[in-house]
Amino acid sequence: MKRLVNIILPFVVAATTLVSCGGNSAKNSVNSTGELKGEISLSGAFALYPLAVVWADEFQKANPGVKVDVSAGGAGKGMTDVLAGVVDFGMVSREVYPQEQEKGAIGFASAKDAVVPTINAANPIIDKLLAHGITKEIAHKIWVEGNVKTWGDVLGTDDQTPIHIYTRSDACGAAETFANWFGAKQEDLGGTAVFGDPGLAAAIQSDIYGIGFNNIGYAYDNDSHQLNAGLQIFPVDVDGNGSISADEQFYAKKEDVTKAIADGKYPSPPARDLYLVSKGVPTDPVLVAFLKYVLTDGQKKNEPVGYIEIPQEKIEKSLKLLEEKK
Repeated sequence: MKRLVNIILPFVVAATTLVSCGGNSAKNSVNSTGELKGEISLSGAFALYPLAVVWADEFQKANPGVKVDVSAGGAGKGMTDVLAGVVDFGMVSREVYPQEQEKGAIGFASAKDAVVPTINAANPIIDKLLAHGITKEIAHKIWVEGNVKTWGDVLGTDDQTPIHIYTRSDACGAAETFANWFGAKQEDLGGTAVFGDPGLAAAIQSDIYGIGFNNIGYAYDNDSHQLNAGLQIFPVDVDGNGSISADEQFYAKKEDVTKAIADGKYPSPPARDLYLVSKGVPTDPVLVAFLKYVLTDGQKKNEPVGYIEIPQEKIEKSLKLLEEKK
């Protein structure tokens, strides 16, 4: 069943430092004093973009001879770009598929976050919705079965307030991960299809009857860590008892939901690891240095930006892989 109506919302993500096209490893070098020179390019998941920008800025400060270009366009674009050699790293907000691994894709887990159901904060029955929550069974009926037409259908009442369903039009980790939560795939999701995380957030903000999903980095303001104006998280009823208990109320601020993810209170999926993907294990000194920074000192930037650090055992596995390739 497909109920897709494509909406193209203009959204251009600017590069952080320079415009470049293609991987830059052939231009990179390290001199006798250990100074790095060259360029690094990343593209892909909207989910990882805000944190990648911070990593890029910090790495450039420590290594002024290196320029880092970061652009967002969805996890699918990131994977396509890195496998084609267009960029050095693809930002991918889902697991690396076996068929991608066969083409040389190597995923380095670099951060963790989650996808959350989002609704308009001005929904006429917002208080009832926040008290009731959403289960994965209802989510399946909304996005896959298509037999939920009203908010009464969500609540189990006779309320005839219509529900407007949104999904993503671009191949992305957010939609795939969200769909995995209720046993589906991105291509199974129905609704009005919107490009990009910012576009989907904007669609929900402008439709009081709307329901969609967003990475937490686009549901919350990066500076204040408060919910973005017009958006509300539709809380997940984890135990499926028809109400949101005190133990399931952790959405007021970004740090509340990230702690819930870290503590395992928020289900996984739609919590997930975020990856920097390379084609083969990097050996270029500049690329290796950047990746090592992300996996060590760069992890200290995760929490302030609203992400979760990767467990140490995964970090050590990645670092060992880089050392073995020398």
